[in-house]
Amino acid sequence: MNSLLNEETNLGRYFSITIHILIVISLITFSLSTLPDLSSSQKYILDVIELITVVIFTFEYLLRIVFSKNKLKYIFSFYGIVDLCSILPFFLSSQVDLRSLRTLRMLRLLRIAKLIRYNEVVSKYKNAIIEIKGELILFFSFTMITMYLAAVGIFYFENPAQPEVFSSIFSSLWWAVATLTTVGYGDIFPITAGGKVFTFVILMIGLGIVAVPTGLLASALTKRD
Repeated sequence: MNSLLNEETNLGRYFSITIHILIVISLITFSLSTLPDLSSSQKYILDVIELITVVIFTFEYLLRIVFSKNKLKYIFSFYGIVDLCSILPFFLSSQVDLRSLRTLRMLRLLRIAKLIRYNEVVSKYKNAIIEIKGELILFFSFTMITMYLAAVGIFYFENPAQPEVFSSIFSSLWWAVATLTTVGYGDIFPITAGGKVFTFVILMIGLGIVAVPTGLLASALTKRD
């Protein structure tokens, strides 16, 4: 049975492919289940598919626990938590109310994270991110500081002219997020000359902020190759 988890064996490769397919199928059925006006027979088919996938995912989860050298380490690892959360909504669906059930079912989306374990390309990205995690932490810390300063700056520029729109620094944070990420939804924008100049400066900084993690990740991937 342990050979099922070893991708270097033929049985392990077939099992990996099967899990891949089941993850995609489960995500498709999850999406289909949100369609309005599904007939009872269609709902039944989707429920059967969900049952089959959950049974196999549960079998995989228990198998990994049984054959893990450090069982607690696996259970509380990233993959262990993802594996548990991918099957938990099914077993708890009869124990919670409708509102909680809708929230629980969203955990099924974590099944997509299971693909990381079986996908070599995704694993390369994961290892590259781990390699540059120090730089990324520093970058995101700088981004948070810049975002706060941008919110403070636009608040003092625009609050006198638009007291309802830029009512506080907290309300200005939405503008800072949209501007620094260069999204610019247009639902909140400056009308003063100072605010417009300040926005231009923040937009230029935002372009750099977006480019930095891309460059770090590309550099890490190049080194690994």
